[in-house]
Amino acid sequence: MKKFIFIPLFIFLFTALTFSQVNFDDYFIHKTLRLDYVQAGDAGSSNIFFEQMKCEPFWGGVVKNLIDKFNYGEYRYFVYDSGSMKLIYSKGFSTLFQEWQTSDEAKVLSRSFYETIVFPYPKKTVKVEIHKRNRDGNLEKKFEIYVNPDNYFINPETPAKYEFSKVLDSGDPSVKVDIVIIPDGYTAGDMEKFKSDVNRFIGYFFTCSPYKENKDNFNIWAVYAPSQESGTDIPGKHIYKNTIVNSSFYTFNTERYLMTMDVKDLRDIAAGVPYDQIMILVNSPLYGGGGVYNYYSIVSSDDPYSDYVMTHEFGHAFADLADEYWTSDVAVTDYFNQKVEPVQPNITTLVDFASKWKNLVDKNTPIPTPNDSKYYDKVGAFEGGGYVEKGIYRPKFDCTMKSRSRNNFCPVCYNTLSEMIKFYTDK
Repeated sequence: MKKFIFIPLFIFLFTALTFSQVNFDDYFIHKTLRLDYVQAGDAGSSNIFFEQMKCEPFWGGVVKNLIDKFNYGEYRYFVYDSGSMKLIYSKGFSTLFQEWQTSDEAKVLSRSFYETIVFPYPKKTVKVEIHKRNRDGNLEKKFEIYVNPDNYFINPETPAKYEFSKVLDSGDPSVKVDIVIIPDGYTAGDMEKFKSDVNRFIGYFFTCSPYKENKDNFNIWAVYAPSQESGTDIPGKHIYKNTIVNSSFYTFNTERYLMTMDVKDLRDIAAGVPYDQIMILVNSPLYGGGGVYNYYSIVSSDDPYSDYVMTHEFGHAFADLADEYWTSDVAVTDYFNQKVEPVQPNITTLVDFASKWKNLVDKNTPIPTPNDSKYYDKVGAFEGGGYVEKGIYRPKFDCTMKSRSRNNFCPVCYNTLSEMIKFYTDK
């Protein structure tokens, strides 16, 4: 029996795009078509260049809700049946590239980033489009390709096979949220530690709401892919390690930002199991991590705050929750256009507050909400979030997306996560 605990759902969850769903078996088979590309540019421009296509052996995603109803992510991709031009699959996502575009480096240097998208393997030729949001939040088409599933250039090679286990088995992947945990910086001799770390992090995860109420809606997979060396890169300390997915601190020259650019190898390793979300566990005692919507989340294993970092970063990766803090150093500058409403569900510029959580606010709570202790337990619009002190507002004074408090999602974040779980597990 599925268990869902909801604060009454409200309108911002359904700024969702309203497309009718399609029958999976009419258009797809239960494998994955992976489309790899390179995105390149600088602070003011970007282009997408085709790289390759791969056939992966499993489809771990949904089979009912094939059209993404959420208007989340800085990008969206759309898959159309080429005969009828009917939309048969779509999904929102974000990338490291668009974060990098707001960094100081992007103002003086051009770079390329390897990226991938996945969708169910089509039975017939499809048209695939990738759209990117411009500064005003509007989607613009950046790439288009027709994909014939019989094309002999679609690579069917099975990536290197690693041992894996289904650490939590709640049933059919098509109606569960499947998380695959990938190790980085764990040698073959470290695999017992990785197994112990996985169990520890699962314990953290399922003592946090809304995940603990929905444990039977998750499958957790662990892939035992060893690295040549223990640890990870720490460029600021001139430390470099040979690891399987090449994670590194100092991403975009921010010390605690732990990420990987090696999305190709990461996807190859994950392809051995059905999955919806990739989580990377890095064998390190240092504080750090990261999360990008429908891209991956990553966390170091042994920092005292790793439990918090894991739940915080998974909030980014799973539901596009924005950072609600503004006091920590980040690599991005002027990330959100304060003249438009951000797509992230838990921050607002008040440009269109009615599309967010306005109907959760008590009539006696002022908007904007003063920084006064009498409002700290209320839902309002507290100034400060999205990396800036002024002009962007968060739903509650404190939340897991703001401070180092693991089991502390505000009602807006809780509802968003709950609705996302429901979307993945709807039969």
